[in-house]
Amino acid sequence: MRLLKERGILYVIVDCRSGLSPIEEVLNAGVDLLQLREKGLTSAEYLKRAKAVKALCRKYRTPFIVNDRIDIALLSDADGVHLGADDVPVDEARHVLGDGLIIGATAKTVSQAVSAEQMGADYIGSGAFFRTETKSDAMPISPDTYRQILASISIPDVAIGGITVENCGFPLSLGADGLAIAAGIMKSGNISESVRTFRKALAAQ
Repeated sequence: MRLLKERGILYVIVDCRSGLSPIEEVLNAGVDLLQLREKGLTSAEYLKRAKAVKALCRKYRTPFIVNDRIDIALLSDADGVHLGADDVPVDEARHVLGDGLIIGATAKTVSQAVSAEQMGADYIGSGAFFRTETKSDAMPISPDTYRQILASISIPDVAIGGITVENCGFPLSLGADGLAIAAGIMKSGNISESVRTFRKALAAQ
């Protein structure tokens, strides 16, 4: 499986700290990709959670992405993996995962984005656009750099980092192909309504 769409992508990043119910709610509301990002877990616990989330994604026919861990992605029968700058190189991941699975890569510079595409990435995640709870040390990306990244690659680029319904218009105005959102949906207080609002913003691109 590779990306099912290249524009208007609503990409949600979750963990299992609040159980599976919020994850099922966001899947039921309708998203294009769902990534499981867990920190500080044993491999056994990470795999257990990944298998549970994969089962939900299968139920709602939503591609399931595992953050960082190629081994967990393979063992949980995930649809793909997202790799950061310090993770396994994209070309080596592609060699292990084959052509059928989705590989995403984080890129904060033009050279990182171009390199990731050349090595076989299916999409790029760029940011951070705004201050974020999930990655407090994330350096912001400048509008000029983001425009240059978009002009330099032919694969989709989703904007990430502190994106909310109030500020999502900014990365979209720069040309983002989609939005990658964690707290902006999962901690919004109304997951379904937030999904609907983001969908409207993406549709208005």
